[in-house]
Amino acid sequence: MAKTKTTFFCQNCGTQHAKWVGQCGACKEWNTIVEEVIQKEEKRSWKQATTAKSVTKPLKIADIQLNPEERVITNNNELDTVLGGGLVKGSVTLLGGEPGIGKSTLLLQVALNIKQKVLYVSGEESQSQIKMRAERLESSNSNCLILTETNTQQIFKNIEEVAPEVLVIDSIQTLHTNSIEASPGSISQIRETSAELIKFAKETATPVLLIGHINKEGHIAGPKILEHMVDVVLQFEGDRNHTYRILRSQKNRFGSTAELGIYEMLSTGLREVSNPSEILISKKDADLSGTAIASTLEGIRPLMIEIQALVSTTVYGTPQRSTTGYNLKRLHMILAVLEKRAGFKLGAKDVFLNVTGGINVDDPAIDLAVVAAILSSNQDIAINPNVCFAAEVGLAGEIRPVSKIDQRIIEAEKLGYKTFVASKYNKIASKNHNIKLILVGKIEEAFATLFA
Repeated sequence: MAKTKTTFFCQNCGTQHAKWVGQCGACKEWNTIVEEVIQKEEKRSWKQATTAKSVTKPLKIADIQLNPEERVITNNNELDTVLGGGLVKGSVTLLGGEPGIGKSTLLLQVALNIKQKVLYVSGEESQSQIKMRAERLESSNSNCLILTETNTQQIFKNIEEVAPEVLVIDSIQTLHTNSIEASPGSISQIRETSAELIKFAKETATPVLLIGHINKEGHIAGPKILEHMVDVVLQFEGDRNHTYRILRSQKNRFGSTAELGIYEMLSTGLREVSNPSEILISKKDADLSGTAIASTLEGIRPLMIEIQALVSTTVYGTPQRSTTGYNLKRLHMILAVLEKRAGFKLGAKDVFLNVTGGINVDDPAIDLAVVAAILSSNQDIAINPNVCFAAEVGLAGEIRPVSKIDQRIIEAEKLGYKTFVASKYNKIASKNHNIKLILVGKIEEAFATLFA
């Protein structure tokens, strides 16, 4: 009989403890320590080895041969961009996101459009439910096989028979292995099943896509080591009250983490948005005061977003300050700069700020657009909708330069904007832009230019 022992894990962060305690010493959460039974026996590989493995010998770095990474194209341009050009063979990709955000829809859509043979393993839905979603997505792939199973040993038996070129697991929290006596979704089960799948991916050069649940803090549930073990960690996020979804890369061993993909959720599935500005800028017939267009960067992709501001007389004794999608403390700073450096009396007025589309922006380059929207609402004068802004505002009231200004200008020019307002301290590489550049150094200059 194999020995059994119990250990204690924090269900919030995955930290192992020698005994039960009321509070986890790592994440400081209360009543999250649970006891789990670990069966101490020989680790079972995804496939029993028939021959002894050769011993790996160390090599000089100059003697190591570089092999080009073979990638599997998913035919989903946004996903391929975030991954750095497609799925690398033998890689393990973890996709996390809130319930109902569209994780399963995205990966099923990829499985139905990819040319290679795909095995889609679901531990949450039946085959008929997946079939219903596939019909709604209006795409079919005869190479896509559906398996509803949660036991990893049974999954690997089917893998040996089918020999898929891509494996999708929905989700890692539903799997369990016979080598661990613990319930599915527990810390030890997630760690053990993930290790088996990673070993399978590396030994067979098969790309594996995992779906992971998230906890109440928005982090991927399970032990933190899970994110260290996989090659790529993707976060699928968005507001369920809006139709857009953003796919971000938090970790990528084969590409940049600066890229992002944008989708629109429709009844027929996720539509790739090649021009994000179409959903971030509202359509209106008349020019309205309090709106300004800002050029921001998400990763290395320039986006045009609309900033809306409302400045009104205070009804209550204390002025209200409210923001949606923008840092409230930064709004307080900008209002203080406008009052101190530019002489605008906004201390006794309510100020409401909104970034349209439900997107959260922390790029300081939208400061000048925030200032323009606030002054436009305060003066009740509309800004020309063909004007775009990209500059940071300093505490001295100066207009500071921002990074990658040429990319922002080219994107604004491509989208049909006629005027671009930026800092005069920016070093613009090309002067041959077919867009009017207005370069300012202080808030007063920007105000005189816009509202003269």
